[in-house]
Amino acid sequence: MIDRAVVVSPILPLKVEPRFDCELADEALYGMVVDILDISGNWAYVRTPYRYEGWAPMSGLLCAPSLVSAWEGLEKKVVLRSFADVMHEPKVQSYPYVTLPRGALAPVEGAGDVGENGWCLVTLANGSKGYARSCWFGEHKTAYDASQEDALRAQLVDAAKSYLGTQYRWGGKTCEGIDCSGLCSMAYLLCGSVIYRDAAIRDGFDMHKIPYEALKPGDLMFFKGHVAMYLGNDTIIHSTGHAGDDGVVINSLRKEEANNRADLLDILLYCGSLF
Repeated sequence: MIDRAVVVSPILPLKVEPRFDCELADEALYGMVVDILDISGNWAYVRTPYRYEGWAPMSGLLCAPSLVSAWEGLEKKVVLRSFADVMHEPKVQSYPYVTLPRGALAPVEGAGDVGENGWCLVTLANGSKGYARSCWFGEHKTAYDASQEDALRAQLVDAAKSYLGTQYRWGGKTCEGIDCSGLCSMAYLLCGSVIYRDAAIRDGFDMHKIPYEALKPGDLMFFKGHVAMYLGNDTIIHSTGHAGDDGVVINSLRKEEANNRADLLDILLYCGSLF
């Protein structure tokens, strides 16, 4: 029985059932190592590193135990650009092996000293080597320092804002399309914190409830069926399918402001923070 696999699709759909024509639950990203809990035909029921589960097509997984083990042993960086082409050669006239989305993981060598104009060498999960701009990758954070509160809050806000303008996609988690909890969970994940992937606070994850009056930038507001990040000054950033927005936008919670979403306060359940 295969028990571990590497995600080798740039964006791997996790479905609620083992078929394509059903609801998208989540998206796993290139380079993540997932646990395989069950197999049905050409589908695997997987658990992600952030403990979310769904059915993934086997074609998007690398399952060879030796390659999985080797991949787990490599230090990786994370894609910070919306998308990053990994090219066959270190020049723009080359062609891409794969296009990785923000949040994808890969080992990066020789940042800034391969070829010209800041190219670096990227190792892919199948052992292939390609080239990308070193500035498109950053530190893969797996923990956060709560003692650096102001800096971490600023990083969380910047991470969320990096998705501004992205279309709304139920279950989505990239700049190709993202939903409300995908936006918030990815912002936190990029900063080294694992929060629950859905619009709720759950035991065992990095978040606890706080009063509305205690909200600061980077904290989250949980509404009935929705979640948003608080930016300060009664503004939020969120991914919404609301008519006229249809994606990641900044809204005010003040009724007198243009483009406000003060209506959300009527369905506010609680707020959450790492601090």
